[in-house]
Amino acid sequence: MTVVQPPYRRVLLKISGEAFCPPGGFGLQREPLDRIAGEIAETAALGVQIAVVCGGGNYLRGANFADELGLDRATADYMGMLATVLNSLALQEALERHGREARVQSALPISRIGEPFDRRRSLRHLAKGRVVLLAAGTGNPHVTTDSCAALRAAELRAELLLKATKVDGVYDADPARNPHAQMYAHVTYDEVIDRRLRVMDISATELCQQYAIPVVVFNLFRPGVLKRVVLGEPLGTRVGPAK
Repeated sequence: MTVVQPPYRRVLLKISGEAFCPPGGFGLQREPLDRIAGEIAETAALGVQIAVVCGGGNYLRGANFADELGLDRATADYMGMLATVLNSLALQEALERHGREARVQSALPISRIGEPFDRRRSLRHLAKGRVVLLAAGTGNPHVTTDSCAALRAAELRAELLLKATKVDGVYDADPARNPHAQMYAHVTYDEVIDRRLRVMDISATELCQQYAIPVVVFNLFRPGVLKRVVLGEPLGTRVGPAK
C-alpha cells in the first residue's frame, strides 16, 4: 500500500472557541472536544508537527464582555486569554486520551498548569511529535487570537496556517443569510485586506503576507477534513499570493 506523504512538515492550527460546543452553546462539551482531539491526533500521526492556538469565544469575547459589564477593555481581554487557557488544558487532556502527547505553553505565566511560551522549547516539543497548545494569545490586550496565530506561525516557521471555522471557506457574502453566496477557492492576501473579507484580522493577514505563510480556511465540523487539508487536498479557501 502506498503511503501518502504530507506536503507540509509543520503547521499551525487556529481553532475558534465555538468549535468546542454546539452552535449557540457555551463552554466545553465532551463530544466536540474529543472529535477535535481525534482529528488532530490522526493528522499528527502522519508525521506532521502541529501547534494549536485556541480562541476563547465559547466563554467570552473581550470586546463584547467589556461593553456588557462596563469593564476596561484590557481587563476583559485578559479574561479572554484565561478562557483560551481553559480550552487548551481541556484539549491537552483529550489529545492524551487519544494517545498523542501534548504540552500547553502559555503567554501568561501560570507555572502550575503549563510552561511559559518559549520558541525553542516549542520547536523541541514539535520535533518529538508532541502537539503544542499555545494558550493566552500573545499575552497582551487589544490583540486577537488570529493575530496570535499568525505571529506564532511566523515564529515557529510553520509552512501553513489552518484557520478552522464553522463554514466551508471564504464567501463573497454571508452564506447563513444569502443562499446564493459563492465560495472562493483562492484569494490573495491583498484581496482579503482590500475587500475586508472575513478571513482573519487585517494585521494577521498582513503578517502572513510578510512571511509568505499560506492560509487555508476550512470547516472543522466536517469529519476528516483536517487530515485531508494537510495531505494537500484542495478543500476550503486558500489565501496566498497572486497566482
